[in-house]
Amino acid sequence: MTDADHPVPLTGTTLIVGPSNVGKTRLTARALSAWLGREGPEGVVILEFAPEIERDGRVLGGRLDRFVTPPAGVWRGVLDAHAPRTMADTEDEAVELAADNARRAGGMFDAAPANPRAVFVNDATIPFQRPDADPTQLLDYCAGAEMAVLNALEADAIVAEDPVSEAERETLAAFHERADRVVRLGGGYTDSATPR
Repeated sequence: MTDADHPVPLTGTTLIVGPSNVGKTRLTARALSAWLGREGPEGVVILEFAPEIERDGRVLGGRLDRFVTPPAGVWRGVLDAHAPRTMADTEDEAVELAADNARRAGGMFDAAPANPRAVFVNDATIPFQRPDADPTQLLDYCAGAEMAVLNALEADAIVAEDPVSEAERETLAAFHERADRVVRLGGGYTDSATPR
């Protein structure tokens, strides 16, 4: 059950999806605030993969700390991420940017605390946009926590046939399979974990 104080259930794995600038990060931040208010910072892990891009004077994406300041005791891993489809001039360049994100994110996964209670992942597909990406490590990590909230782009931007978009679609499908619930902003909850 959700309410204003608990925007998503504070148990299990929630996947929040939707197009750019619909509030995925804001809702994840609200869930983080709700957990912190109820349980405190012990065992909280934030994995921050969102690139920050300005387009037409407007910031696309952005980090959780735009909406909530994590207190001391919260472990934060922050990737200064590329946005491959936006930043690259060619498919090959986009694949290389995606591979660089994946390499650097791997170090964050290795450094994260072993037994989290709650995990919050902003822009969760970013480390898995390279061909042959395998999000299993992240999904297993989240499954070991009492609560996990992941957000990801699910929009026309990832329907192209380029390698980065194909990898991102496969990753998103894996997230759907493993989530206990999916929140499509504007569409409510889906308890089934299959993409729609």
